[in-house]
Amino acid sequence: MGVDVVILGAGESGVGAALLAQKLQLSVFVSDLSEIKSNYKAELDEASIAYEEKKHSQDIILSAKTVVKSPGIPDTAPLIVELTKKGIPVISEIEFAVKYTSSKFICITGSNGKTTTTLLIHNLLKNAGINVGLAGNIGQSLARQVALGNKVDWYVLELSSFQLDGMYRFKADVAVLLNITPDHLDRYNYEMKNYVDSKFRIIQNQTDKDYFIYCSDDETITQKLEEIECKPQKLAFSANQLEGDGGVYKNDTLIAQLNGKALEIPFEGLQIKGVHNAYNALAASLVSLILELKNQDIQDGLCSFSAVEHRLEEVRIVNKVVFINDSKATNVDSAWYALESINTPIIWIAGGVDKGNDYSQLKHLASEKIKALVCLGTNNEKLTSGFKDFIETIVETDNIEEAVKLASDLAVENETVLLSPACASFDLFTSYEQRGNLFKEYVRKL
Repeated sequence: MGVDVVILGAGESGVGAALLAQKLQLSVFVSDLSEIKSNYKAELDEASIAYEEKKHSQDIILSAKTVVKSPGIPDTAPLIVELTKKGIPVISEIEFAVKYTSSKFICITGSNGKTTTTLLIHNLLKNAGINVGLAGNIGQSLARQVALGNKVDWYVLELSSFQLDGMYRFKADVAVLLNITPDHLDRYNYEMKNYVDSKFRIIQNQTDKDYFIYCSDDETITQKLEEIECKPQKLAFSANQLEGDGGVYKNDTLIAQLNGKALEIPFEGLQIKGVHNAYNALAASLVSLILELKNQDIQDGLCSFSAVEHRLEEVRIVNKVVFINDSKATNVDSAWYALESINTPIIWIAGGVDKGNDYSQLKHLASEKIKALVCLGTNNEKLTSGFKDFIETIVETDNIEEAVKLASDLAVENETVLLSPACASFDLFTSYEQRGNLFKEYVRKL
């Protein structure tokens, strides 16, 4: 007979998909090659959903009518290759869940700024009284919320390239593409084109009644747009110029317009800072204009929003030294934004699992702004060799408590200690959140 739905991976998205499958009265089986976290195991037990951990039973999995795959499992994994050979659909949790909700979708992707922009848009809409939910690569999974019967008019979804790879029939009503810079190339055969194609899945299935919001200052995006047919209505945002509808950051002011409605907001009134956040705010403003929010509601929503945890988060000032947690900066471009936004000498804590990083774009900033580099990782060779000609003081450690102490000792008043790793966290930590939380813990003990 086989199983209606097999779920691979028992994290938030997997357990959410399992609960939704059960509610739909489909037979469901959950399989995780790792140990399942106790809270998710308890949920599966309570719902009487069959599962296994620390193994994959191929006979059961290959009998599935549909497989819902965790975004963390690459398409090149032998089991996924075998499923594909057998013609068994392998989809993401989002693709599975959207069939069972009538909500509309605002979808955000990009190499950097996804979480901030997603939360900012959600904050804007919620403050304006829109019946809105939040899901995707953030918070509760969409499938869980659909299973719980949540009735919202709009969902704001943060989507990673890995999630987009498992989406086929899904359509965004409003798609936002913030930027594309090299990231996760190990998952894309080290071909930038493959990664770009993945990001552009955000506009698949859109019609001329839908919207595509994008950064026209990003050459990778604009070049791709010249090569493809783009059916949705395009709205660009930029820090250079504005002709017609779209958004621009000019003279420290956010300016957005659509269908004769214009909006001007002084950027200094927002709690989030830096050019990258001006871009994020422009994208959010354009979404708000599409949904016809009032100008005052847009301004209130933008100005009431505070920074995301682990993204340029000011932790503490010690002896006139500012300590900033930017642990969410897991790629070079994110670190560039962080370094660019700080105007005092920097003691930079960086390092971790290198994802094929090219540090060349940081060297100009390094020579101008970075006083010292504290390398935090099990293998720091690429960092040390990449910056030895640009940063006078470089020290190494594989202990975050020691990294905080070293950085503190190197800093003097009116300088900044910045944790912005430019790398994944998995050599020393379970996640970028754990890395950031430990950083904050040790800073508070100084």
